[in-house]
Amino acid sequence: MTAAPPSAAAPSGTADAVPADAITPTFRAGVRRRRIWIVFAVVLVLGAIALLVLRGGAAGAGQRLGADNPAPLGAKALVEVLGSHGVEVEAAADFDTALTAAKSGATVLVFDEFGLLDEQRLSRLALFSDRLVVVEPGFTALEALAPGVRMAGAASGALDDVACELPAAENAGALSTGQRLFTLDDEATADGWQGCFRDGEYGFAVAEGPSSGDGRIVLVGASTPFENGRITERGNAALAIGLAGASDELVWYLPGPLDADPDQAPTLGELTPGWVSPVLALAIVVTVVAGIWRGRRFGPLVVENLPVHVPAGETAVGRARLYARNAARTHALDQLRLGAIARIATALRLPRTADVSEIAAAAAAATGRDPWQVRAVLVEALPVGDRDLVRLANELDDLEHAVRATLAPETSTPHDAEHPGRRP
Repeated sequence: MTAAPPSAAAPSGTADAVPADAITPTFRAGVRRRRIWIVFAVVLVLGAIALLVLRGGAAGAGQRLGADNPAPLGAKALVEVLGSHGVEVEAAADFDTALTAAKSGATVLVFDEFGLLDEQRLSRLALFSDRLVVVEPGFTALEALAPGVRMAGAASGALDDVACELPAAENAGALSTGQRLFTLDDEATADGWQGCFRDGEYGFAVAEGPSSGDGRIVLVGASTPFENGRITERGNAALAIGLAGASDELVWYLPGPLDADPDQAPTLGELTPGWVSPVLALAIVVTVVAGIWRGRRFGPLVVENLPVHVPAGETAVGRARLYARNAARTHALDQLRLGAIARIATALRLPRTADVSEIAAAAAAATGRDPWQVRAVLVEALPVGDRDLVRLANELDDLEHAVRATLAPETSTPHDAEHPGRRP
């Protein structure tokens, strides 16, 4: 039974050292050292993917209450039903198209989701429209079209109290949940406005009244009765068809960015709080003052001829101090081993393609040492502390000197000494 070879981690002259892993950092060690940055990168990638998915889902849903949008928030179902009943539906892309159609006697349905229309355009649209249906009007629309009508929040549930004489509301009879309410003051009531679908004392889901011209205006608090996903609930469909199909022509008008008045758009200063501008000015002043205070002087800091020659000893000492400060024993020992392995390979006249195992075997054969101990010194021994680092560095130096001493002329065999004229 043969004895097992000495441990790969056993240093010279010791027999009880424990095995050690290779000194060169592995892939797993590199990942463990950089795990914080990897976590940050993964979080950023996941966030970008989630944002793309959300934006893709929102983009795929189409325009809200769009006449050609089959999604739950679209209104294609209502448009198809109106078309089958002989109503010609035209989707207006801008204000001028909607105003021209209103002057021709068509019913105009307006859904200004982002409040792009100003009071002047809303007033002109109401002046020339015989029948104007406004879905989810904002504060600007209420001020321009119905000064006495105010928003009153969301309905408490489904509504079945019609409470008005509007034919479309009477045919509907009830509305589903998800409605928004209006309140009518005495001035609005005196002007001829009436509320439909009462929610107790809270308000009405629909308001109807006269326009500034000879037409009528209907305000619908929520888009729910017109949406594909909710139009079949209760009397939503009857109300939507009754309001939108009051005439043979319907203009479906969803204002876009081109309908916004650029002269009335708020500036950046108007959109930001009043304290932002002084804080920004103060931050700029502080930055300039700090730069002047900390800066040395203007112009070149050092005038010298380049390149600068730095002695190799200073570079080695500087790197050694960095390694010592960071307790990078493994990296420091790797640098010593790389230099020693290169010099030993050159002394043994090994090719550049020789790997560490071949160099260690050749060094062991040249010096007569145990191959396992030579390989431990060159590759596998791991420094646990500074004492081990110093010991392994000394063993590297001893191994290199032993290789060179073995190949020196004065170490020639006695057979060569008998023939002094023979070259070694």
